[in-house]
Amino acid sequence: MTTRARVAVLVLASGAAVAAGLIGSGSLLDRERPPVRISIRPARIAADGYDSAILAIESDALKPPRISFSDSAHGVAVEEIAKHDGKWRARIRAGVVPGRIGLRVETPGHRASATELNLDLDTRDSASDGTPDFLRLDTGHDRQEFRRWFSFVAESQYFLSVAARPAEINDCAALIRYAYREALHAHDSAWTESARLPVIPAFDSVEKYQYPYTPLGPALFRTHSGIFAAPDVSNGTFLQFADARTLWRFNTHPVSRDLVRAVPGDLLFYRQQTEHVTFHSMIYLGESQLQRDGRRYVLYHTGREGSNPGEIRRLTVEELMRFPQPEWRPLASNPNFLGVARWNILRTGTEEADAHEN
Repeated sequence: MTTRARVAVLVLASGAAVAAGLIGSGSLLDRERPPVRISIRPARIAADGYDSAILAIESDALKPPRISFSDSAHGVAVEEIAKHDGKWRARIRAGVVPGRIGLRVETPGHRASATELNLDLDTRDSASDGTPDFLRLDTGHDRQEFRRWFSFVAESQYFLSVAARPAEINDCAALIRYAYREALHAHDSAWTESARLPVIPAFDSVEKYQYPYTPLGPALFRTHSGIFAAPDVSNGTFLQFADARTLWRFNTHPVSRDLVRAVPGDLLFYRQQTEHVTFHSMIYLGESQLQRDGRRYVLYHTGREGSNPGEIRRLTVEELMRFPQPEWRPLASNPNFLGVARWNILRTGTEEADAHEN
């Protein structure tokens, strides 16, 4: 090879190296491009499960940016994302848990952008019954799915052996508390494994929130009278435990003393006068979800009596109406029957609307 040829090869090789370096530098520069500008308005919204804010993303990328939230953002969701005037806009819907939520936006070719959204505790109690509005199931879908799960979980316990049943279910109120709590869970694979039910129905979960991710955590049951106020979140007003009397007085509202007005998931309450006053409760199932026979049922736990641990019983409405002890018959003429009650979280202001949803 001549000297001139060797020089030409070296020049070409150097040029290729420089070009490769520039390409590599360009890729590095692309990776290090600054975050796109983002803003959120308003920056503070109510933690009511419905309020929303608009996240503006100053990017004209063809694909929508990826939006993620901090671990504390239970129930917060991207409701929609679309392009407006060549830029991306996303609607962020609040959950019910108050606090500061971190948002991270990833756009191709840019470092991630970050901002914050503040969720304020919703202290409204529109029914003045002590139940905060953040717990109320405001849509027909959520109310229906809650009733389905509540009734199904409760009735399933009747078909389980005592050994397979949760040990906490030892009286009428415990059965109700358990079914109530489980009905508000996210019914995912982890829940399915822990619940150990004989079958799992294809019901939707409640959308507004999932237990225990509310401002009250696992303490779902109000324990004394009064309109809801912010201090109630942490002052012991709400607990995980509630007996039958507490469920009747502070967590449900009366519907009727006529059983014909009951819908699945409603409760029947009794006050029995023996040596001392005792309160008892039953669940109105309506038609069975596990044994399709067209008959209407009620379900209850007898509770412990001495060394007898009690049992779960399921009676047809007709059997209960003819119960041997008349003080247990759900009749308006029975002074021991307190009537049909409905959960406060299902309260809509129009009970007829609740009935029509079933």
